[in-house]
Amino acid sequence: MKKIKLKVPATVANLVCGFDILGMAIHEPYDEMEFRLLETPEIIIKHTDNFGLPEEPSLNVAGIVLLKIKEHLHLKTGFEVIIHKNIKPGSGLGSSAASAAGAAVGANILLENILSKEELVHFAMFGEELASGVKHADNIAPCIYGGITLVKSSNPIDIIPLNSPDLFVTAVHPQVEVKTSDARQILKKNILLKDAIEQWGNIAGLVAGIQKNDFALIGRSLNDVIVEPVRSILIPKFDKIKEKSLKTEALGGGISGSGPSIFMLSEKEETAQNIAKLMKSIYDEIDIENFVYVSKINPSGIKITE
Repeated sequence: MKKIKLKVPATVANLVCGFDILGMAIHEPYDEMEFRLLETPEIIIKHTDNFGLPEEPSLNVAGIVLLKIKEHLHLKTGFEVIIHKNIKPGSGLGSSAASAAGAAVGANILLENILSKEELVHFAMFGEELASGVKHADNIAPCIYGGITLVKSSNPIDIIPLNSPDLFVTAVHPQVEVKTSDARQILKKNILLKDAIEQWGNIAGLVAGIQKNDFALIGRSLNDVIVEPVRSILIPKFDKIKEKSLKTEALGGGISGSGPSIFMLSEKEETAQNIAKLMKSIYDEIDIENFVYVSKINPSGIKITE
């Protein structure tokens, strides 16, 4: 294959209490990436969006991933990538991870799948490092593996695919920007032992609930006592949206990644749609443009479309 097109999904990282270790792929929004294998050793990046992202490979999230793969494999060939970005940078829906993971997967397909999924995560993390200053895989892993993933370790890479419960995801992206690097800087460097113990219990409960399809346990475990109280102050109307969503029978939810997007999980599509309406109405009331998505959990992650 000399040319392919990929559909690269948005992802929800952390899943409230699982900071940097849990992530989930959803169906919408998604980026489209077109790849062409070149006979010359150059890397060409082209963007069709208006986000002003750099196209110099060493400064581009997808470009740096391709450069690292090319260097590792001593390739004499190169790649041309056209990126149709629909996941807005700074949305908290895994925009940089989509570009990074898509680049790794696209290159691997053109190279006849010579890299393992763990290796794809390894190379994609260079893109996340460029975007946020930190190599983290909580968005990348579900993008590549699909469904819900647990990053047991990022060095060495140890990814555990989890069950994908039959739940609906409602996500709202208010059009305010929260940079991942900024959202990391405001986090506490030290935490109380009692808070750590409560958080460990929530993470263990959430993973157990996901594996057992125990929706009540999932709901009881979607609580963050460490990161959310700090980051939520960056997101307009976060507390109101969470409170009203829970009253509308959401199982639970919180900040998607570093924000400003907010997600909620529901058992029924009707509930998910009702939550979407209330999310939109809350932001419409204060004249903040917003985009709302209702999706099932995406079990497959990145897909070839052509």
